[in-house]
Amino acid sequence: MPIVIDIDVMLARRKMSVGELAQRIDITPANVAVLKNGRAKAVRFSTLDALCSALDCQPGDLLRWEPDGTAPGAGARDTEGLAATELRSPPPHAPSLRS
Repeated sequence: MPIVIDIDVMLARRKMSVGELAQRIDITPANVAVLKNGRAKAVRFSTLDALCSALDCQPGDLLRWEPDGTAPGAGARDTEGLAATELRSPPPHAPSLRS
């Protein structure tokens, strides 16, 4: 996913542990780890608000966008589950380039 969450950077800057952050924002350390390790599919605005408050930062200090394929862990999973023909064939509604 091209959105990267940099909680680990802010934790290091604030010299704060995952456990302390979890306690401050009232979520489990496991859920903080999901955010920190880039496994989260979504973040609630209330959680983002709590993170910014606890870490004394702006949302842009925690979130950044990276083009597909450049974020850590990106790559082969982008096409996972697609049949080989789906990767090569244009969609049925695409105009033909043949005359």
